[in-house]
Amino acid sequence: MLNDVQKHILEVVAGMKNGQASGAVNIRTDGKKTYRANSEHITIESKTDKDGIDIRVAPGTRGEQVHIPVVLSESGFRDLVYNDFFIGEGADVVIVAGCGIHNCGECDSQHDGVHTFYVGKNAHVVYRESHYGEGDGAGKRILNPQTILYLEEGASVTLETSQIRGVDDTKRYTKAVLGKNAEIVVQEKLLTHGAQHAESEMDIFLNGEGARARVVSRSVAQEQSVQVFYPRVAGNAPCFGHVSCDAIIMGGAQVRAIPEISCNHVDAGLIHEAAIGKIAGDQLLKLMTLGLSAQEAEEKILEGFLR
Repeated sequence: MLNDVQKHILEVVAGMKNGQASGAVNIRTDGKKTYRANSEHITIESKTDKDGIDIRVAPGTRGEQVHIPVVLSESGFRDLVYNDFFIGEGADVVIVAGCGIHNCGECDSQHDGVHTFYVGKNAHVVYRESHYGEGDGAGKRILNPQTILYLEEGASVTLETSQIRGVDDTKRYTKAVLGKNAEIVVQEKLLTHGAQHAESEMDIFLNGEGARARVVSRSVAQEQSVQVFYPRVAGNAPCFGHVSCDAIIMGGAQVRAIPEISCNHVDAGLIHEAAIGKIAGDQLLKLMTLGLSAQEAEEKILEGFLR
């Protein structure tokens, strides 16, 4: 059975070959390049000094996408890549990344990716990253992504990350440095179960006048899983930042939310909120009166929460 990442890969390749998709694609499987296509305005090149790729988007590029999925299917395989994105001034692009690990063996499989973005003046990027794990082997499925972003004046980035089931251990780190009138929106969705462990750590530096940041984390922790969310936002100029963390805890799970804000300028306005709790009984009751079972009602609530 194909997982979500494999299905996405097939759709992307079919679209590129048929001329339906506009942009560039690079597919990596068990540490090797398996498919690559460039466009007139977007090029992907392999690094010569270490494992990874350089993605260059020409200034003014609009309406194009970049797809860079990764698949690990070999049990015990460990992968480390360094991908650098150079987004030209005034560009407006969507970048879709993701890693799927299929581990049916006894050894741990691990993918670590360091993605660094250099976003030019007034450019806009939507970056979507999804993680997925499956397989009935005893080996763990481990993902440790790092996303580093440097935003020039007027640049904006929307960072959408999701990890829904299947990944045993993950440690995510995000760093963003914002210039004048730059903006970043981080939307994080996470579901853990079993004995899974997930950490998300962020450092956002609002260095330019008028810089803005909004961080929204929504997570569900089930069974004996553990989650730690540690966002840090520093206001070093007249700026605005808002951090919000909402988590649903179930069974014997544990969730820690440790938001930190640092105002280093008199005109920096920063807000943080955190809420952790179980599903409200009245929500379950309302759905059950509509004919749903307790399990179906619970699934509907979780689906809506993580949407």
